[in-house]
Amino acid sequence: MIDVKDLHVRYGAVHAVRGVSLSVADGELVTLLGANGAGKSSSILAIAGAIKASGGSVMLDGRDMTSANPEAMLRAGVATVPETRDVFPDLTVDQNLTLGAYARRRDRKSVAEDRARMFDMFPRLAERREQAGGTLSGGEQQMLVIARALMSRPRILLLDEPSLGLAPAIVDQIFQMIADLKAQKLTILLVEQNARKALQVADRAYVLRLGEVAGSGTAREIAASTDLDALYLGG
Repeated sequence: MIDVKDLHVRYGAVHAVRGVSLSVADGELVTLLGANGAGKSSSILAIAGAIKASGGSVMLDGRDMTSANPEAMLRAGVATVPETRDVFPDLTVDQNLTLGAYARRRDRKSVAEDRARMFDMFPRLAERREQAGGTLSGGEQQMLVIARALMSRPRILLLDEPSLGLAPAIVDQIFQMIADLKAQKLTILLVEQNARKALQVADRAYVLRLGEVAGSGTAREIAASTDLDALYLGG
């Protein structure tokens, strides 16, 4: 489904991603691991079209999407949840979710059905549906941006550091939600510094170090590796 070959990302003189290659099959959950500065977020943002790759290719179902912008990726079925938790602070939870389905806004019935499904999936959001997004806690905002991304009915979900800065109990809830989405056969590429949690839900993993792939394999293989700490995995 996603096939990335020799991806490079530069920020001026800084070569943040150096020839990363990875793949994600239909219905698979693949995690991209590594310490801060390893190139994880730069890789996923380049795949999402949020930043421009300076080399390599991003293929989606055999179609070259290397130069696609985020809107084109979204229309192709790829939704991204950035680590910045960009809720619309002055809009209610309900309104934030509705904007997630903007591309199909004319189908009001299905949008309403999906919004109800999000409230079933995230009961805490249902309790706060008329509350402004900017007044939610960090964990609630993370739930909201994930739910908003799901409102687009994506085929692929790109998750960038969903546990960042959250309390342990909320982290557990977020990873249970990720496991539930995996059980529903949603294709997921997960960038995560909490390696232990990520490997518990993933099918396969790639480990980045200094912008390069330092290791890859099944989640079980990576979790059992004696080199786990040496590969600078957090969590």
